[in-house]
Amino acid sequence: MSSQTSGVRTSVRPVALVTGASAGIGEALARELAARGNDLVIVARDTGRLDALANQLHSAHGSEVEVIGADLVDPSQLAKVEARLADADRPLDIVVNNAGFGTVGEFHTLPIDGDEREIRLNVVALVRLTHAALGPMVVRGSGGILNVSSLAGFQPTARMATYGATKAFVSSFTQAVHEEVKGNGVQVTVLCPGFTRTEFQERAGVPASRLPDVAWQDAPEVAKAGLDALAKGAAVAVPGALNKVTAFMSDAMPSAITRRIAGTLAKLYEG
Repeated sequence: MSSQTSGVRTSVRPVALVTGASAGIGEALARELAARGNDLVIVARDTGRLDALANQLHSAHGSEVEVIGADLVDPSQLAKVEARLADADRPLDIVVNNAGFGTVGEFHTLPIDGDEREIRLNVVALVRLTHAALGPMVVRGSGGILNVSSLAGFQPTARMATYGATKAFVSSFTQAVHEEVKGNGVQVTVLCPGFTRTEFQERAGVPASRLPDVAWQDAPEVAKAGLDALAKGAAVAVPGALNKVTAFMSDAMPSAITRRIAGTLAKLYEG
């Protein structure tokens, strides 16, 4: 059951907002949150998919689901979601900033407008929505924010230069805010998945056909790992044993080596 309702909150269940909820990790996060007893506010451009998901979550878990269609690159539509986050009459217990996309290829060959749009969504929208959500949570002394980053943010990533840079920003920013609000009853966590089977690859224009199965995770296990980490108060969640090793090596090895390894993986990723 989807809705565009406004007014004083009547639900006694916790309420979670998820951006980029129409597919992939965002959809998996919405499903996991509903299974854990949350009502939902789901945000994406594709309202048809959101309506279908809302009906499924209501039927399966009894969740009340509010649908907000928004392109978060558009300042006016982003402002609409910011206003929902700041609505004191309808407080949100969890906010998941998942919306994002990646461009793939040599930077000088890519249309610059696409990379600018990528920065606006992956960085600017996430920062503004985190800010809008955090204020009310700090005042209440409760709440949680999960920002979705990537293993690509652990080192410079050739052929995904802008994407890796935006995710490095998300990881650094989120960990800093985590420290700022620690002890205030508010939890802020960054989720850093590796290769995950979603529509991301298709939208980025890469088949990712040459990577072995062991390198991949499924979206539901990534979603569960992120929400478990948020519940435990962790600053960083890296799902999967192989990804944890990769993250550790990225921190421990010289950047000259890690960026070459990342570049090689990027070529394999493109298939």
